[in-house]
Amino acid sequence: MEKQGIPRLALETFAQVNYTVPFLNVERYPIDASYFSIKNREHHPVANYISPNRRQFYKIFHMTSGTGILTVGLHQYHLSPNDIAFLHPDEIMSWQTTSQETGGHFCMIHPQYFEREADHVLQLFRHYPYFKPSKAVVQLTESHSARVNQYFECMLKEEEGNHDDKKQAILLHLQMILLEAQRAGKNLGDVAVPESYRYIHNFLNLLESTFRIQEPDVVVEMKTAGEFADQLHVHPNYLNSLVKAQTGKTLREHIQERLLYEAKALLVQTDWNINTISRVLGFSGHAAFTTFFNKKEHVSPSVFRKSIASSMKL
Repeated sequence: MEKQGIPRLALETFAQVNYTVPFLNVERYPIDASYFSIKNREHHPVANYISPNRRQFYKIFHMTSGTGILTVGLHQYHLSPNDIAFLHPDEIMSWQTTSQETGGHFCMIHPQYFEREADHVLQLFRHYPYFKPSKAVVQLTESHSARVNQYFECMLKEEEGNHDDKKQAILLHLQMILLEAQRAGKNLGDVAVPESYRYIHNFLNLLESTFRIQEPDVVVEMKTAGEFADQLHVHPNYLNSLVKAQTGKTLREHIQERLLYEAKALLVQTDWNINTISRVLGFSGHAAFTTFFNKKEHVSPSVFRKSIASSMKL
């Protein structure tokens, strides 16, 4: 098959011209992550990373100081103080810090956090106009930004407290943040993503789409590095070199890490037996899956499942 779209620049030169950060860590959400999390950016600076996980958390990111580059899907934004970003669960995103200062907050909300009594808030999130890649960042006025910062501070105090009604308070503050941003209503313009990032995004997007496991009768059709490259119409060696240069890991390493992550998720989040999990992940049998898992985690799948279950009960 004819390979198309391969840049003419040498890899090292191409990366330097198109991407200012040496590489981005590919980070996935912890298997046992809580349904709601909020952090102060001053105390918890956000490192440079790319997150391919989809269908999990809504994310809201507010800047009070510092600058950075946020990429949502294939839309890139240069953030500065008073900007607020809304990230949908279905989108691959990345972050690059470009300043010494770092201020503001970020929070992550899993759809299950809303549960039945707050379904109206979930519907608000689902239909909110700024949870779209092309409208993901809003420029707030100083007064709007100050109020948003206060709401975040209130949510942080509520989350750290022990009030019986803290969830209701957090949900009210979340709704006020959405309201403030919608009243400000000025979207920050995006810029084109570098071609190098586009390749990484498209590879991770294809990799994520491989793992759409909802039922135990679905079997993952794992692809090789060469098959992913064919889908992207690029030579496997070039794609492998580019991904390794930008993320520090080869295509094969990314594929195996994603397979291991899915195995952990199924062990923790389902009651499927080991044989079923082995089958849906495409292994020839229980023994092959156990060998793979033990090599990566140094424990068997059953021991891993028991240890995680015990820790979650504490």
